[in-house]
Amino acid sequence: MLTAASPLTDSSLDPALVKKLAGLELTTVGELLRYTPRRYIKQGQPSKSELPEADERITVIGRIEKAQMISMKKRYGQFLKIVVNDGVRRYEASFFNARYIKRVLVPGVRVALAGTVKFFRDQVQLSHPDWLVLPDDGMEQQSDEMIDELYAATPEPGSDGSPDSGSTGATSSTGTVEDAEAFRRSIIPMYPATRDVQTWEVWRAARQVLADTVPAADPLTEEQRTARELITSDAAIREVHLPGSIEDVEQARERLKFDEALAIQTALAQRRADLGAETSAGCVHVPGGLEDELLERLPFELTDGQQHVLAEIGDDLALAHPMNRLLQGEVGSGKTLVSLLAMLRIVDNGHQCAILAPTEVLAAQHYRTVTKMMGDLARAGELGAADGATRVGLLTGSMSTASKRQTLLDAVTGEAGIVIGTHALLEEHVEFVDLGMVVVDEQHRFGVEQRDILRSKGRQDHRPHFLVMTATPIPRTVAMTSFGDLDTSVLTELPRGRQPITTSVVPMRNARWVDRTWTRAEEEIAAGRQVYVVCTRIGDEEPKPKAKSKAKKEPETDDDQQETVSVLKQAEELENGPLAGRRIGILHGRMHADDKNDVMDAFTRGEIDVLVATTVIEVGVDVPNATMMVIVNADRFGVSQLHQLRGRVGRGQHAGLCLLMTMAHDLSGSMERLRAVERSADGFELAMVDLAQRREGDVLGSLQSGGKTSLSFLSLIDDTEVIDDARGLSQSIVDADRELAHHPALADLVHAVLLPSRAEYLEKS
Repeated sequence: MLTAASPLTDSSLDPALVKKLAGLELTTVGELLRYTPRRYIKQGQPSKSELPEADERITVIGRIEKAQMISMKKRYGQFLKIVVNDGVRRYEASFFNARYIKRVLVPGVRVALAGTVKFFRDQVQLSHPDWLVLPDDGMEQQSDEMIDELYAATPEPGSDGSPDSGSTGATSSTGTVEDAEAFRRSIIPMYPATRDVQTWEVWRAARQVLADTVPAADPLTEEQRTARELITSDAAIREVHLPGSIEDVEQARERLKFDEALAIQTALAQRRADLGAETSAGCVHVPGGLEDELLERLPFELTDGQQHVLAEIGDDLALAHPMNRLLQGEVGSGKTLVSLLAMLRIVDNGHQCAILAPTEVLAAQHYRTVTKMMGDLARAGELGAADGATRVGLLTGSMSTASKRQTLLDAVTGEAGIVIGTHALLEEHVEFVDLGMVVVDEQHRFGVEQRDILRSKGRQDHRPHFLVMTATPIPRTVAMTSFGDLDTSVLTELPRGRQPITTSVVPMRNARWVDRTWTRAEEEIAAGRQVYVVCTRIGDEEPKPKAKSKAKKEPETDDDQQETVSVLKQAEELENGPLAGRRIGILHGRMHADDKNDVMDAFTRGEIDVLVATTVIEVGVDVPNATMMVIVNADRFGVSQLHQLRGRVGRGQHAGLCLLMTMAHDLSGSMERLRAVERSADGFELAMVDLAQRREGDVLGSLQSGGKTSLSFLSLIDDTEVIDDARGLSQSIVDADRELAHHPALADLVHAVLLPSRAEYLEKS
């Protein structure tokens, strides 16, 4: 019999299927059984009503209404086009080399189709989908004998009379008689699928493995289960794959939801226990030090929120164990100034600080901002330096060797009180004399391991204090999970003088709206102001390889997906078109660091009218004269990212304008996201929208080392009570049994939910 730890190679699954599952990173029994359905279909119940997204991989169950062979106009041959109705809408599917399947996929037949969504004149299309003929008790032509005969007679791909191997997914060779029979069940699970692995193949593997797996021990006692009205974990795993009713699905979800919350909170409780045992240098306020000097020089007063957060940080820094605090706030709420004042307190106490930024552009922006704020307080060793001044260093991967060497020398000798850098700070040869504090900007770009690499650069007798900053507002439940090892401070008050930003969606399918967008940009430039234009990609990418055979080409009835507009193409079009004669600059991540800095400096000085860029300008970039932003193909960005991007405008004396250009269809989820950004300027409200729109497992990035996520049932929007309950239970367990030596089933659960690599790391950290 199999256990959760058994590799799938030890199971009775077909080796070819095991190899396919490995492509989904499913290599053990436990990983497969926790690869749970995305949704369920009840026999006779229509599918969801919202329009699927372009390029989304979907599975459709419906009946063929129409099937016809169509001659191709531009080359010899025919393709089969079928129309399938799932009770909500019609889907068109096209197949090349359909000499065999045209006899099977006929009107009246009930099928499952799995393929990638494309649109042609607003009609959903699936090109070369995988398909599976399903049993239908109401159809005489689909009797058991017909199903058996169909699968017995199905040719192998590439054999005579069937689609050749170049025609992706044109046979039902991935399905079996057992797969078709399984679809007779009243509740059908639909798994996340790919081009290589279909939902029915995952379901087949799960059914087969479940039959050969011994029940696992339960992480909860009977008393704990009864108090929460939960079924056993083993029963939940089985019911989620083979439910007899919707009620079975619901009670399985409730148990697996609690398991996920318990695993996460247990790992965080272990981590808090580890951090609480560490020591750090207590740093108190030093009268007349650099902190006081900077406060006296500020031309404005701190907001009440900034003063409150600084008091919280100051209390933490004075303690003999490391501060671990998350500072979150709206775009432009003054987090950088708060962090700088905290760092100067550390420097006043004789220690050093490091700022870790996710991009070179942001690192350079921090360097410019900090040195500008500090002035002669940051020029230690130079003529005109203030008494007691320190030095601020910059370290990025693309700096010259001489510049890197100087920064490394300043860090290791202690000359630099503050060192700002990118991932280059994490390299082994970067050393500090006495690292007292680490600031991580935009924490969602980094993982736990990267945090701890910097922690390890402190002195052996004490760990550095830790401040995590993010301009992406984080809902409370996310903070309790993804940042559960950190205390939280929130800046909601914006500094005086911040201007309002108007946001509008611009349909790119309407040429008049597009023309008006660029006319509006010209008006802004004519008024002496500047414009950002943000694109999804650079435009110097390698071209996609061409298909080697005609069989791989798609029918001309398919709509080629609208290719996103690149930085290079957009800049060229603006230079030769609506903004001809204006000074247009380009900025993207593959430029040399010096070139990026030159462009940003020129834009800051007003020497560039329009900056066409990728998302390298997403956070930290501050140009008060930039009042308008155009985001091209805005549907390709997340809600919070769009909120971050538009925060680059409205930072001076003039109001901001953000235009979201999109090819998204009116009824699509993408358009729904854009309308949400258009309606609201509240970052916390948009964070909830963002969370609802994407896979919630993604928030585990700070707990996991990478790869796939395992959060399938826990809702970080709706399950606050579950998370609170799991947090309390896990804390009581860890307080008494840090290593879970007396709770092996719980240790296994943590391992299963957070992935082996992450669980092992937590044990070592």
